Amino acid sequence: MAGRRARTGRGWDAGPPRTGDATGTPRPRRGRRDRAAESDAGEAPAPPRDEAELAREICLRQLAVRPRTRAELAGALARRGISEEVAEQVLDRYDEVGIVDDAAFARAWVSSRHNGRGLARRALANELRQRGVDGEVAGAALDGLDEETEAETARALVERKLRSTRGEPDAVFRRLVGMLARKGYPAGVAIRAVKDALAAQSAEAAEFAEHIDADAMADAENDLDSRRLD
Repeated sequence: MAGRRARTGRGWDAGPPRTGDATGTPRPRRGRRDRAAESDAGEAPAPPRDEAELAREICLRQLAVRPRTRAELAGALARRGISEEVAEQVLDRYDEVGIVDDAAFARAWVSSRHNGRGLARRALANELRQRGVDGEVAGAALDGLDEETEAETARALVERKLRSTRGEPDAVFRRLVGMLARKGYPAGVAIRAVKDALAAQSAEAAEFAEHIDADAMADAENDLDSRRLD
């Protein structure tokens, strides 16, 4: 029994006393406020950050993800509370050194989205407008995408989609024309691309395609679009 009592309390398995002096007198526990006060007393407050420096940091973080237009960067700066004057100064400097170049952005965007997603001029113009690219700048970038290139891309999209599309020719026709319309292709381009692809697919599809009047259907679609806009 004596041995058991010796192994409890302050025996061989006991830790060191929780005291800070030689007498073993307990020290009062310090609270969070006491520690914060000591820290504040020993450290000088951090100087306020320069607004222009913060604006440049925000821009560089945005540009590290992907290229941005001037309007996109201006929006990011405004959301972070950067003043309009400082934002203009920083963005003007970035324009000057070529870090921000809306014309180059627009050209790269058109090339990437047309070749990668098959988007047509109308859809690309909408995307550039949403990103704040000036209409004249966007138009210059879209000039490289002519009607012949659009028609070739539309036909390639239809042929690729047709390999995995099943159904009656009329249903397939509507589905593929709708797909091209969502990518921004004019009605005439979409209808002709699908008609040509169907004509080369099978005898049944070719017979259906013979009865398609692409010009008349395109005129009807354009007229419907005009009424919707009115």
